[in-house]
Amino acid sequence: MTFLTTKEEEGFRGEVREWLADAVAAQGPPPGEHDWAARRAYDVAWQRRLYDAGYAGMGWPREFGGRGAPPGEELVFLEEQALAGAPPPGTMFVGTRHAGPTLIAEGTDAQRRAHLPRILRGDDVWCQGFSEPGAGSDLASLRTRAVRDGDHYIVTGQKIWSTRAQVADLCELLVRTGPREPKHAGISWLILDMRAPGVEVRPLRTIDDDDHFCEIFLDEVRVPVANLVGAENDGWRVTNVTLRFERGTAFASHIVELRRTLRALAAFAAVRRTRAGVAWDDPGLRRDVGVMAAEVTALWRMTQLAIAETARTGVPSAYGSLVKLRYSELAQAIADLHVRIAGRPALGGAPVAGHDTARLVHDHLWSLHTTIAAGTSQIQRNVIAERVLGLPKGP
Repeated sequence: MTFLTTKEEEGFRGEVREWLADAVAAQGPPPGEHDWAARRAYDVAWQRRLYDAGYAGMGWPREFGGRGAPPGEELVFLEEQALAGAPPPGTMFVGTRHAGPTLIAEGTDAQRRAHLPRILRGDDVWCQGFSEPGAGSDLASLRTRAVRDGDHYIVTGQKIWSTRAQVADLCELLVRTGPREPKHAGISWLILDMRAPGVEVRPLRTIDDDDHFCEIFLDEVRVPVANLVGAENDGWRVTNVTLRFERGTAFASHIVELRRTLRALAAFAAVRRTRAGVAWDDPGLRRDVGVMAAEVTALWRMTQLAIAETARTGVPSAYGSLVKLRYSELAQAIADLHVRIAGRPALGGAPVAGHDTARLVHDHLWSLHTTIAAGTSQIQRNVIAERVLGLPKGP
């Protein structure tokens, strides 16, 4: 295996770079943070641009509407997209990164025909209904129940931390269908129509004034049995497939963004005045930035390794947990260092050397979630210990 790009991949890079230059300019700036109808329309429009240009579902097999791109080409596209400042997946994240790949791996032919083309075109927005108020990081302790009634399940319960659920059409929903089974054995994975009677969505306001998280309340919602993905009570295995897709390529653009943030940090340190000169004069700071830059490069190589493993085996690689774990901790360290360079003025959000320190503080607060979202660091360490290192499971 080599991590060097081939002549063909570099040719593809030029093609993509040229297309992105025009497409990003045509897409224009994103709407306001709290205008969710406009944010959905913006994200859907970008997904449609990708689809029309043949760049939607880069790694998806051709028989399911994707481009069928090899891993190297997919990574080139993700890197160029981030470098061009292209819109992130936003409201399309769950559909394109979770639901679509899960349906390819675990869905029925009817489910694939019904949903995959709509995901690729940006027709449907998906959200995730996994976490619950009483379960914390122990996802398998979920209590939302689904009782079989003929050709339907009757679903009752509550979900929380469902990102962008207020604009979602569909939800990947985990429910308990086997209440007498061991907790990991009684779970099923359903496709929920968010407009079905009995579904109520309530946005949550977070400490950074964002409102992308939601609660979902389910009151005897009827879900067709045809919407069951995988076998009944086999949802925990299907869920692990979903989460491993998330931890595969989902952080590629974030890693490119870390590289950009680190360069901005160094540029800020070069003009941030201190008693002895500027912050960049501190050899300890330069050493820390150098180590962080090396770690960003290592993360990119690990992402390449995870994608190559997925292409080789056909299932998401457990190496994705390595990427997620180190990415999340490094993102926090870089955000923390950025605020420390700004110093005390950041407490009041005052500009320093032409830099918006209020934004730095926001980014620092935002980074705190990275070791919790998409599986906590403790969960990732368990996955790495058991599935990468082959250590025995805990009691």
